[in-house]
Amino acid sequence: MKDSNEFIGVRRELHAIPELGFEEYKTQAFLLNYLESLPAGRLSICKWKTGLFVKVFGRSPVRTIGYRTDIDGLPITEQTGLPFQSQHSGRMHACGHDVHMAIALGVLTRLVHEPIDDDALFIFQPAEEGPGGAEPMLKSDIMAEWRPDMMIGLHIAPEYPVGTIATKKGLLFANTSELYIDIKGKGGHAAYPHQTNDTIIAVCQLVGQLQSIISRNVDPLDSAVITIGKITGGTVQNIIAEHSRIEGTIRTLSPESMAKVKQRIEELVRGIEVGFACETAIDYGCMYYQVNNEETLTDEFIAFAEQEPGIDFQLAKTGMTGEDFGYMLKEIPGFMFWLGVESPYGLHHAKLNPQEEAIPKAIDFLASYMRYKGNRG
Repeated sequence: MKDSNEFIGVRRELHAIPELGFEEYKTQAFLLNYLESLPAGRLSICKWKTGLFVKVFGRSPVRTIGYRTDIDGLPITEQTGLPFQSQHSGRMHACGHDVHMAIALGVLTRLVHEPIDDDALFIFQPAEEGPGGAEPMLKSDIMAEWRPDMMIGLHIAPEYPVGTIATKKGLLFANTSELYIDIKGKGGHAAYPHQTNDTIIAVCQLVGQLQSIISRNVDPLDSAVITIGKITGGTVQNIIAEHSRIEGTIRTLSPESMAKVKQRIEELVRGIEVGFACETAIDYGCMYYQVNNEETLTDEFIAFAEQEPGIDFQLAKTGMTGEDFGYMLKEIPGFMFWLGVESPYGLHHAKLNPQEEAIPKAIDFLASYMRYKGNRG
C-alpha cells in the first residue's frame, strides 16, 4: 500500500494533464490505471462518460458513505514554472482538482487495504467547472443502484494554512448562474450613426442598469452579485458595431433571490430592445445549486475535526463561491469543507501552487473520519 506522502507524486502526474469538462480522457485513463492496480476483489468500478464510480466493499455493510472529487481543469495558461506544470497548452488545474483527486485516491486506497464495516462510494466527477457533471451523474442509473446514504466533498482553500479544516452547517456556497446577453442592432459607417442602431451604446447602458438590480431589487439584508467579466463588440474603430455580447455571472444566497434577479435582468433587457431598437437574446448557461451542509452530520464532523491531532478547525463563512456538489447535497445529506493549502495566489489564478503537504494530512484525516463513521464496533 502506498504511503500517504506518495500521493504527492500522483498529484503531480495529474497536474500535468489537465482537461476541460467532459474531455477528461487522459485523466480517466490515469485513474483507471491506478485503480486496476488495487486488489480487484475489494472494489467495483463503473465508467460514466469521462468520470468514474468506484465502490469499495465494507466488511459487513449496512449503508454506504459517499465521497466525491472533481476531475476537470480550467482554460488557463499556467504560469507557475513548476517542473510538472501543465503539458496541455491553455489548460491548467488552477482550482486544485488535481489535489482533490490525489486525496480521493489516497483515502480509497486506505479503505481497500484497511476496510471499514460499511461500503464507500467514490465519485470521480467530470465537468465541475462547466457545464456541470454533478446533476447528470446524480440522475444516472449507476447512482440509482449505488446511491450512498451520505455525501462528503472537500475543496482546497489557498487562504487557510496547511492543517486547517474549515466548514459550517447550513449554507456554505451560493447559487450561481452564468449569464450571456447578445445584442444585435444595425451596423454602419462611424460618420453616419443616425443610420445605425449602435450595440456598443446599448451594452454600455445595460451594464450600468444590471448593477442597479443589486442595489435596488435585492433586500439589503440579503446578498447577491452580478459580475460582468467580458464585453465584446465591433470589428474596427470606424465601424459602428452591429453585434455586442456581455458575459458574466450571477450569485445569490437563495434560489428565490436567483429567480428575482433573473426576472429583473429580463425586464431590463426588454427595455434595451425598445430603447435602442435592437434584438436581444439571454442565455443562462451553466447553473449551480447552493451548497447547503446538513446540520447534524456537519456538527458531528466539526466535533471530530476539533479533537483530531494535527488539525486546526476553523468556522467558515458563507461565500459566493459556486460548486455543483450542491446538487448532490440537495438530494443526499452531507457536507463540504475547505482544506487549507496556503498559497499567495487564489483559486483560478495562473500561478496557484498549493502546498503539497496538505495532501497526506488530508488523506490521514479523512481515512480516520471514514473509520469513525463507517465502523460500528
